[in-house]
Amino acid sequence: MIPVSLCVSLLQFYGVIEVMARCIDPVFRYVGLPGSSAIAFLTGAFVTGYAGMAVMLSMVLTLRQATIISLMICLCHALPMESAVARKTGSSFIRMSLIRIVMAFVCAFYLNAVLPENTEPFGLAVHSIQNVTVWKMLGGWILSSLKLSVMIFLIIFGLMIVQRLMELYNLIPRLSRPLRPLMRLFGLPEDSSYMWLVGNVLGISYGCAVMTDLEERGVITKEEANDVNYHLIMNHSLIEDTCVFAAVGISAFWIVSTRVLFALVVVWGRKGMRSLVSAVAR
Repeated sequence: MIPVSLCVSLLQFYGVIEVMARCIDPVFRYVGLPGSSAIAFLTGAFVTGYAGMAVMLSMVLTLRQATIISLMICLCHALPMESAVARKTGSSFIRMSLIRIVMAFVCAFYLNAVLPENTEPFGLAVHSIQNVTVWKMLGGWILSSLKLSVMIFLIIFGLMIVQRLMELYNLIPRLSRPLRPLMRLFGLPEDSSYMWLVGNVLGISYGCAVMTDLEERGVITKEEANDVNYHLIMNHSLIEDTCVFAAVGISAFWIVSTRVLFALVVVWGRKGMRSLVSAVAR
């Protein structure tokens, strides 16, 4: 995160991002974002969500804009790696990647339509570089990066402790049993509650590892695992992502509610399309 954040801060200080933003602005303007925010989105998609957030904190954004780009990063972080992992359970690499990118923009369009106007500044970026030397800019960047690094370390450390305790006391299988009725609401197989819980708590990589194990033991079929992947691409790492972005001021309500809503749209929309195709084929 730190090298990415420093690079973006320098690019912003010397006006490079402003030039890049002019080229990308027409696309992002439709979802209420400045063109410069595309750098944060692409960084999150190709690296990690933490790197994308570091870029966000190095930019001049309003809280409303930061909420929209945070959601896009949540949906597309570590895209190549996670799509490759999902492929091991029978899902298409290209299809999973395309759906996540398209839905990131669909969700951003939705948030831009429903979020109230808010010009409150986000993060610790320098909002004006007039009369600011590069050394002053670097001093501010070092201070904000140290604060952010400590905060993220504490969050991840706490989540790791919770994860280890849940594994030690075998809590995840116990917690997954009462969730079976919820799986029907989500349009998923009842037996998928365990891997759904793992995917939402720990992420796609862990969730797919559980799915692979369940497939090998014959508990679920490849088709059922593929169904769960369509949900998880919209709604994975929900606890970690929400905690991290909420810690820097992003509304947890908008992140969680939008991801859950569009996970329902993706899964049930896919089921509806398959039923329609089958009916036409007959």
